[in-house]
Amino acid sequence: MGPGIAARYAEVRHAVAEACRSAGRDPSEVRIVGVTKYVGLDEARILHRAGCDDLGESRPQELWRKAEGFAAEGLRPRWHLIGHLQRNKIRRTLSYGPLIHSLDSPRLLEALDRESIDLGVVTEVLVEVNLDGGPGRTGVAVDAVRGLVEAARSRAGVRLRGLMGMASAPDDGGGGEAASPRARRQFAVLRSLLE
Repeated sequence: MGPGIAARYAEVRHAVAEACRSAGRDPSEVRIVGVTKYVGLDEARILHRAGCDDLGESRPQELWRKAEGFAAEGLRPRWHLIGHLQRNKIRRTLSYGPLIHSLDSPRLLEALDRESIDLGVVTEVLVEVNLDGGPGRTGVAVDAVRGLVEAARSRAGVRLRGLMGMASAPDDGGGGEAASPRARRQFAVLRSLLE
């Protein structure tokens, strides 16, 4: 299984580099985050050793477990928390210094700011935007983004790095080109919000 992970990561890096060249961008401007939420510590370690310095987890407990396993070996990837963060898990999560991809409410912002200041750190965050407006989706509503961004900018304990959004599932239930027009429209909304 190990060599397959490294080979797949090399393929992804190559595809990203090709896409960047096509778009006239420098590939070094793009950060690939290897999401390890469905694999164990051994597979995550193989991915990191293949050159993926950024690892993402959707559950704080898994981030803690993997970060501690990596630290025991002297390995220090950059951690990303891509899933929902409950306020009672903030303190321990912040001790690993992750980029939080899921800032979605003023209450979470307040808690992140307070805990960061208490720990003497500045926590980097992305505001998560609910791009499809679905009630079952996480993220702040498009019309509330500006307010949350302005509030985050005024905090000493957090540093706003940008926005994050997930395109809605494709109509066909697949994941191919049929999803592209809708996903492109949703990401266009995200880009306009960023600008």
